[in-house]
Amino acid sequence: MNDPVDRLQRDLGVRIEDRQLLEQALTHRSYAFEAGGVPHNERLEFLGDAVLGLVITDRIYGLLPDAPEGRLAKVRAAAVNTHSLADVARGLALGDAVRLGRGEEQSGGRNKDSILADTMEAMIGAVYLDRGMPAATSVVGLLFDDLLADIVTRRESLDYKTSLQELGAAVLSQLPAYELSEEGPDHEKRFTAAVALAGEVLGYGHGRSKKEAEQGAAQQAYAALQQRLATVGLVDSVDNVDLSGAVKGERR
Repeated sequence: MNDPVDRLQRDLGVRIEDRQLLEQALTHRSYAFEAGGVPHNERLEFLGDAVLGLVITDRIYGLLPDAPEGRLAKVRAAAVNTHSLADVARGLALGDAVRLGRGEEQSGGRNKDSILADTMEAMIGAVYLDRGMPAATSVVGLLFDDLLADIVTRRESLDYKTSLQELGAAVLSQLPAYELSEEGPDHEKRFTAAVALAGEVLGYGHGRSKKEAEQGAAQQAYAALQQRLATVGLVDSVDNVDLSGAVKGERR
């Protein structure tokens, strides 16, 4: 089973019978434009976002029966942000199956957080339309239950900007600095954030809002800094940390 679309459906645990619907879910607008206006996946992304949000919310509600609304909202945001969705998509090798235009192909679109996250949502929307809510719920559970279990038991704050600020201040005596850029029309803006500590960019994030992009960048930077600190042991001053060896985010 070498075909990436067949592999994708196998790993999802469900087969979409409507081949046109499947192809639409995997079609980025750049490909649609170059192919003369074939259907692309943005409508399915819209639908899949709603289906995913409902299933994830239902699961969180059951996992955290005593948690207040604010805690539930933070857990949900951590589970379905662009960075998390892209990571889930990479685990499925979803990028191999996406249909991209030449420009996006050449610029590394198969590994862009925004494209992977949107296509992941579109696939969930396609499963819902083709197989119904039970199948969509099963797919979301397969893909996100482990992530949810990690999130609800995580000790550190789900606000990664706060976590990164506290860690950076503690071990580097530095506060993170963010840079934001945006693209797209007003009704569908996409934001990219880069975050640096001690002059080194450690994370990039993408999202539909500035807040989501900055949280994604902080999440990546927090993980990178933790990994670096784990290799050198506990430190008590910036001189003990060689940030050049940290795992840096890569602009996508």
